[in-house]
Amino acid sequence: MVTLHKSANRRFALLRETLHRQLTPGAWPGFGLSPLNRAVCALILLASLMAVLETEPTLRQAASGLFFSLEVFFVTTFLAEYACRMYAAGEEPRYRGISGRIRYAFSFWALVDLLAILPFFLAFLPFNNVFLLRMMRVLRILRLARLGRFSRAWSALAGALHARSYELLLSVGVAGLLLLLSAACLYVVEAAEQPEAFGSVPRALWWSIATLTTVGYGDVTPITPLGKLFAGITAVAGIGIIAMPTGILAAAFSDVFQHKDPRSEDEADDSYSLSQPERQRHDAGKMEW
Repeated sequence: MVTLHKSANRRFALLRETLHRQLTPGAWPGFGLSPLNRAVCALILLASLMAVLETEPTLRQAASGLFFSLEVFFVTTFLAEYACRMYAAGEEPRYRGISGRIRYAFSFWALVDLLAILPFFLAFLPFNNVFLLRMMRVLRILRLARLGRFSRAWSALAGALHARSYELLLSVGVAGLLLLLSAACLYVVEAAEQPEAFGSVPRALWWSIATLTTVGYGDVTPITPLGKLFAGITAVAGIGIIAMPTGILAAAFSDVFQHKDPRSEDEADDSYSLSQPERQRHDAGKMEW
């Protein structure tokens, strides 16, 4: 009986290790994504495409049964994937046991996986609000966010933002100050002529945002000479406001990729190539659920 129990534990440990290597991008020893993760990415893209097409009323009415069947298939597959990820998380020491699984369930990517499934079940609630029904459909498109776990670009982006957080906050502060000043100036010189558009600083902020971001919708324009003068200054300043964070981010990305050591990925892959005594100690530790 003890031998059968140990044999079953070894099989479960081997299954968990296999799932871990297949589902965890950093654990896959080969190049790129594992075959299972590539299949998951393809399903995410197909599910998101289906959610986009379903927002078209003519398609939804013509093939409502097909859309529902596909959604059931995708949700069932993603539920199975979520359960497998929960089980495979025990391969990492910090996620072993009941407390470890709970810790994993509240990790960022696990919450993203869960939020990608929930809209299907929330749609069965008795919603009478058309806005909420549309929101449920849009939330399914957000399954695309799950692709972030399969790319190292997200970590590079986070590193770039963290490295230049001071400069970015400074550029945001400058942009906010210019928005407020330009809106206040237009309020002073244009409020008497166009009270609906510039009758207050909050009303003038819409024009200021459209101008400083170089969008320029044209629905609100100054008509006084001073207003046009301030508008020109604001438009020129907007070019610098857009260029400032763009240059900061470009420099940050350049620093991140220049300082990235390619050997670190090889070392991460080599960590799975353990010697026989190390493998035995590793397997002994994995017997814990």
